[in-house]
Amino acid sequence: MKSQQAPLVVYFSSISENTHKFIQKTRVESLRLPLLTKDEPPVVDRPFVLCIPSYGRPNGAGSVPPQAVKFLNVEQNRAHLVGVIGAGNTNFGDLYCVAADKVAAKCQVPVLYRFELMGTAEDVHKVNEGLEEFWIQNSLY
Repeated sequence: MKSQQAPLVVYFSSISENTHKFIQKTRVESLRLPLLTKDEPPVVDRPFVLCIPSYGRPNGAGSVPPQAVKFLNVEQNRAHLVGVIGAGNTNFGDLYCVAADKVAAKCQVPVLYRFELMGTAEDVHKVNEGLEEFWIQNSLY
């Protein structure tokens, strides 16, 4: 599925690389956001899904990584966002994958999937199959 027509996932992964390790196990085409906020974000010219981790801060404040905020502040990037995948830690309780929920609500796109830490083999399978189906259903190929 890694071709010009493959579903594109843009993702942020911190130095823990949990999200990166998950994305590398999938069949999607991917683009990693810069680790440092001082670096310029890429500009995307086709439909994509954003995969972002959440960070456990009180009341969910600051849970969306600033690198993802900077990326989505580029109007062209927001225009091509079609869905969100959340990475998180169930230890955060009600704030599990809250960053995905916040981005989805603000950008009016669906949360397509949630996984914990680096995900499981089942999570990888569900994301591969789910994104392919989502791309077909929404004529994104």
